[in-house]
Amino acid sequence: MTLVEDLKQKNIPTNILNIYNKKLTTADDAVKQIKSGDNIVVQPGCAVPLELVRAMVKRKNEIENVTLYHILIVGELPYVEPGMENHFRHKAFFIGANTRKAVHEGRAEFIPIFLSELPLLFKRNIIPVDVALLNLSPPDEHGFCSYGVDVGTIKTAAERAKIIIGQVNTEMPRSLGDSFIHINKIHHIVEHNEPIQELPQVDPNASKELLMVYDTIGRRVADLIEDGATLQMGIGAIPDSVMRYVRDRKNLGIHTEMFSDGIIPLVEEGIINGEQKSLHPGKIIAGFVLGTRKVFDFIDNNPVIEFHPQEYVNDPFIIAKNKKMVAINSAIEIDLTGQVCADSIGTKIFSGIGGQIDFIRGAAHSEGGKPIIALPSTTKDGQVSRIVPQLRPGAGVVTSRGDVHYIVTEHGVAHLFGKSLKERARELIKIAHPNFRDELTKYAKETRHI
Repeated sequence: MTLVEDLKQKNIPTNILNIYNKKLTTADDAVKQIKSGDNIVVQPGCAVPLELVRAMVKRKNEIENVTLYHILIVGELPYVEPGMENHFRHKAFFIGANTRKAVHEGRAEFIPIFLSELPLLFKRNIIPVDVALLNLSPPDEHGFCSYGVDVGTIKTAAERAKIIIGQVNTEMPRSLGDSFIHINKIHHIVEHNEPIQELPQVDPNASKELLMVYDTIGRRVADLIEDGATLQMGIGAIPDSVMRYVRDRKNLGIHTEMFSDGIIPLVEEGIINGEQKSLHPGKIIAGFVLGTRKVFDFIDNNPVIEFHPQEYVNDPFIIAKNKKMVAINSAIEIDLTGQVCADSIGTKIFSGIGGQIDFIRGAAHSEGGKPIIALPSTTKDGQVSRIVPQLRPGAGVVTSRGDVHYIVTEHGVAHLFGKSLKERARELIKIAHPNFRDELTKYAKETRHI
């Protein structure tokens, strides 16, 4: 059965079907709209429209100097491979493993920006958008397609695009909230069904020792979470561990840039119900999800969940309206004054600014809020401390020492807000790995930090 036949069976009105049919085309024909020198915005995360990307890359010998903008995308990205640089140039707002090498080798570029401010680049025409490539759910009876698993940064960009190409995909869930585009706004529709990209939570290479570290950190973070708190967390072992240790809490809420599979059991058990949220009570508010099919199915037509563009979700002033807002973020390294590097290893960009400071500042101004940075005390092999005398040369400060409140490692909790540099150094040395405390203490004494 074709998608059009399926839409007819769902009693989609004839006028909507007529509009839809007029815009139907193939991926190869649709991407002919892309010209040399164009700025392209690609729907990111797990929502990447793979069929459109493949068709675009097939045209590489016909186009040059096409710039592609997006945050992290899950899966292979052929346009960042060696040999593509004269045809495609990727400018990343947040990089992942699939683009890191291209950025380090100069075949792609990085744009540092707060996630809350990223959409302003499109709203203010600082980055004009020629073409938006989308991966959408089929239209409903009113003609609206959902952006599905990723609304955050793409909706605003698409609304400013001169040409919108939509891959309509029955695998894409219909997420609710401010998460729709009408088929009148889409210039070319390409029907193509394929699984949404998945990002499993568990690191298959993590050792038992490292998993125990994550577990301990999760328990320490959970100890800071009160009944009725609203949480922001990301993906990974630490957020998952936190979720395991809040099962005795009551009436938790979620306001987060993204979430993954880990919250599902807590919603089903009624632990996360949002009943005491001061903003959007009873609703989970997010910009996108990164996870597996389990979470994609969970959000499909789920009235508990509302997706919104990132300029709303990540606005610190909006975040602060949530009482008892708990922001849980991570870091690469932290110096003894409390400066947090979360986007680079020395001069080499590793990820991006993302929404860390948006939520740290939002939680700091929330009534009863707690901004938390959680990280293992050492690198995976235990050979390098992540609490350091000084950040590496060239390391970026994502969260300044003035923004820091709580730092959590497997060895304890340091509360730095209102502390002097000497007091901060003492607190951070206490939660550093024991193997490095003498070295850190020696440095602190030599520099008169303690």
